[in-house]
Amino acid sequence: MSADYVVHGSVAVITLNNPPVNGLGMATRSAAVEALRRAESDAAIKAVVITGAGKVFSGGADIREFNSPKALTEPTLHTLIATAENLSKPVIAAIHGVCMGGGLELSLGCHYRVASPGAQIGLPEVKIGLVPGAGGTQRLPRVVGLEQGLNMIVSGNPVLSEKLAETKLFDKVFAEGADLVASAVEFANGIADTRPLPKVRNLKVDYPNHEAFLQFSRNTVKAMAGAFPAPLECVECVAASVTMKFEDGLKYERDRFLALAQTTESKALRHAFFAERAASKVPDVPADTPTRSIAKAAVIGAGTMGGGIAMNFANAGIPVTILETKQEALDKGLATIRKNYENTVKKGKLTPEKAGQRIGLITGSLSYEDIAQADIVIEAVFEDLNVKETVFRQLDATMKPGAILASNTSTLDLDKIAAFTSRPQDVIGLHFFSPANVMKLLEIVRGKDTGKDVLATALALSKKIKKTGVVSGVCDGFIGNRMLEQYLRQAFFLLEEGVLPEQVDKAIERFGFAMGPFRMSDLAGNDIGWYIRKRRYIEQPDLEYSKVPDLLCEQGRFGQKTGAGWYDYKAGDRTAYPSPVVNELIMAQVQAAGGERRQVSDEEIVQRLVFALVNEGAKILEEGIALRASDIDMVYLTGYGFPLYRGGPMLYADTVGLPNVLETMRKFARGRHGDAWTPAPLLERLAGEGKGFND
Repeated sequence: MSADYVVHGSVAVITLNNPPVNGLGMATRSAAVEALRRAESDAAIKAVVITGAGKVFSGGADIREFNSPKALTEPTLHTLIATAENLSKPVIAAIHGVCMGGGLELSLGCHYRVASPGAQIGLPEVKIGLVPGAGGTQRLPRVVGLEQGLNMIVSGNPVLSEKLAETKLFDKVFAEGADLVASAVEFANGIADTRPLPKVRNLKVDYPNHEAFLQFSRNTVKAMAGAFPAPLECVECVAASVTMKFEDGLKYERDRFLALAQTTESKALRHAFFAERAASKVPDVPADTPTRSIAKAAVIGAGTMGGGIAMNFANAGIPVTILETKQEALDKGLATIRKNYENTVKKGKLTPEKAGQRIGLITGSLSYEDIAQADIVIEAVFEDLNVKETVFRQLDATMKPGAILASNTSTLDLDKIAAFTSRPQDVIGLHFFSPANVMKLLEIVRGKDTGKDVLATALALSKKIKKTGVVSGVCDGFIGNRMLEQYLRQAFFLLEEGVLPEQVDKAIERFGFAMGPFRMSDLAGNDIGWYIRKRRYIEQPDLEYSKVPDLLCEQGRFGQKTGAGWYDYKAGDRTAYPSPVVNELIMAQVQAAGGERRQVSDEEIVQRLVFALVNEGAKILEEGIALRASDIDMVYLTGYGFPLYRGGPMLYADTVGLPNVLETMRKFARGRHGDAWTPAPLLERLAGEGKGFND
């Protein structure tokens, strides 16, 4: 059973009981309908209370059932709501904790609603590319008004129950600390004989000049929605609550829900929703693995990355000490942190008091002894193995037993770094992305000796500092940068065929990337990639590389920080202006390589860059560097600006069809730089079996 039935005098209390959020899956719906019918047939029962077990009323429908037969198996959510609404006895929804999506829709089908303060009320379906599908767009505006209902549905953001206490949504919001079930039963006894039973469907949406408001809303939402169709469909469904009869509006909403459920955008958003939750699960590290306490942190290096990492700890209320070798560098780093917080205050995103508290949690030092008692230390120094060795040998000698020693390395061998210490079980990679205080991704690199408790602690810490933690095995570049190398190689090869940086960037940005490869390189610093390539030339001498990026760096064009990179920049202006110097450099290299400039379509540019990611991702998956294809997608969605509405490179390949990806790659293999297009064995096998990476 997924619903409990208990009688309190003449009131039946039905408790939705499907941990952790009382999702309205098929079993729960069936049990709830059966319980309602039981109450209906019992002459001794005068009223019914529906509530949720544990700390929530209901988180809504089970989205794992979408696009599956279970979603349409009776009783559907519509049937459950209709059963409650049509009961001859009053049905009261007793709401606490969380009342979202289908849970709110169920409560709106009840005759009365009571709540505890602090309950989160919302219809978040738009966040997975859908409209509410069980009457939410028709009933909510009838109880909270057109404007508030539209705002809640289009944003998907929850509102606290006490803020809705004066609307028709709630008949009563109880005082803090009141026993919800006892209070709801008392309320039920008070209205048990009231007739006729009130129904939300019978209310009218009254809004003067609603046509002008709805048109304004359409224009505003269309401008903000970008590639996602659901927000505008939400407006149209809410409009139906004003302009159509209730049953017609209900049918219109259902049709829009079913149509959106088939869109690639909704599938991508649902994929990302599940991928984020799956990323925290490691098969051999159970959820109950003990974790280490992180009460004090330390960061080695006060540069841009070190400062950003330190801010994450301060934002989570964890004191952090930044260690530097020189006072000047330390002062500069601390000043930058202070300026970052001041800018956040100016934007109204943080109060001066909170900013002051966070700044107060960050201290600086020039002595390793001052960080010896930290529970975790993260090294954020120059990406050179010799420099890392110096730091980790010192940390090994200084840090207290049980401290976690973490490296922010983006490409280097974590096992070699761990071997510089006498405690490799305490060493882990925590690869933050710049700016570290903003970017969501945290690549958690598990070395061969990393302790399970250390990995579990890193995963828990990622949640505490509001990052999406994705576990990677050890290889050059881990998941994200190993794939990025192939993406950039193709971008650089395109230059040798006469394609200019702005064409590549515009093509990939039209595809949906936040930033093209050349603008991204200018932002990150072209000298960083140059340094890494020099190492790879030694380690992988047989690999073919374009000469163009090295020629650029030899001219000192390192990007925005030098005012010149792939593009030209003006002082105080981050706008990328096409550079005649770079264009001449590219054309000279085309001639020097004995080639001819050719016309390359935007479609080919996108396919070469994205399929290079896919092919390398398939290798990473097969080697076990990534645990699952969705982990790779999370890395690219949260760290590399891959378009959310396409779901990540691996889901995008599944959407295109792996046989189609393979056929395109084989076509590229017949052209210049064909060696780069040897298909990953996993890609070939899955394509042959008619499967996808996420099957």
